[in-house]
Amino acid sequence: MSKPCPFCTLPAERIIDSNEFGVTIRDGYPVSPGHTLVIPKRHIGSWFEITSDEQLALLDLLARAKTVLQDELNPDGYNIGINDGPAAGQTVPHLHIHLIPRYKDD
Repeated sequence: MSKPCPFCTLPAERIIDSNEFGVTIRDGYPVSPGHTLVIPKRHIGSWFEITSDEQLALLDLLARAKTVLQDELNPDGYNIGINDGPAAGQTVPHLHIHLIPRYKDD
């Protein structure tokens, strides 16, 4: 029996923002302070398999998360990334967008 998807079984207290199609959480294994994930509610593996409505909703959550991080942590920059498929380093087979705040000299 395979393990349940960690993004389909998120406890409500981990969710920091949401909309019709997605949720935002802080990464459990952050690269830097504030490392955030934007995740579709529907279990799907690839950015290229979601609908345009889902894409727009996730991009809206990404922008909102950036605003929060800017206000709370004032980072010097950001990395935004999606590992799409195992060959690209995707370890959880549920699409997620990384928003990683970066700080001078980190």
